[in-house]
Amino acid sequence: MIDPVIGIIGGSGLYDIEGLENKAWQQVETPWGSPSDALLFGTLAGVSCVFLPRHGRGHPLSPTHLNYRANIDALKRSGVTDVLSLSAVGSLKEELPPGHFVIVDQFIDRSFAREKSFFGEGVVAHVSMANPVCPRLGDALAEAATGLGLPVSRGGTYLVMEGPQFSTKAESELYRSWGCSVIGMTNMPEAKLAREAELCYATVAMVTDYDCWHPGHDHVTVDAVVRVLLANADKARALVRAVVPRIGQPRDLCPAGCDRALDNAIITAAHMRDPNLVAKLDAVAGRVLQPA
Repeated sequence: MIDPVIGIIGGSGLYDIEGLENKAWQQVETPWGSPSDALLFGTLAGVSCVFLPRHGRGHPLSPTHLNYRANIDALKRSGVTDVLSLSAVGSLKEELPPGHFVIVDQFIDRSFAREKSFFGEGVVAHVSMANPVCPRLGDALAEAATGLGLPVSRGGTYLVMEGPQFSTKAESELYRSWGCSVIGMTNMPEAKLAREAELCYATVAMVTDYDCWHPGHDHVTVDAVVRVLLANADKARALVRAVVPRIGQPRDLCPAGCDRALDNAIITAAHMRDPNLVAKLDAVAGRVLQPA
């Protein structure tokens, strides 16, 4: 049986988690550099939790300049087994208004200026991303949100753009034609790296406004967006408090195989592996790279 440790990555407007007991901020260093901030360790309803503000407290880091590898490695190194990613997004569909939550199940990655893998020359690996979100976590989040009376949709595609600028209207219309539900800047390569680290991962996409395709978008003020963002953050904290007891009970291996993603992923022969890279992969892939 696995005793889950729940990792929570807070997006824009979410820089702490209320209700944590035995709280302690700790710096966690990784072979990939420093994560966005110190990690907040604590317990919620008796469940061990680790919180990381994705952009750092005070929001000093842009989506492009986040050290995604360090963030995921730090969570894995801290014993995290399940990751809840909370992210502010724009809506690409009329039926997903500001204040709506989307438990996404797919991503389209349009980012291009980020390190996207822990693996590379010396240790090559290919993990499956066909189903990038852990369905067990997604179902639990949707059920908890429904129980709280939050406006929520189960399923949808999150278009990840590079940023930091927002999209043009032509781009926004293109992404709508692809059937995307929401647009944001941070969940890739985060989800890919979580899969490589064999972490169960799910995203709560919190709509702050309509993307620029919407004819009423120009009438939305920055103040209005910030008000929605802060209200979403309060709802997200309530959602975390509701879902952690559901997913924090001792469990068997993940039915979707998220925690065994590397079983058949590493293709580099053992005698050809770069020992320096193997050493850096101690937390992420030590389970499968340890000598027999």
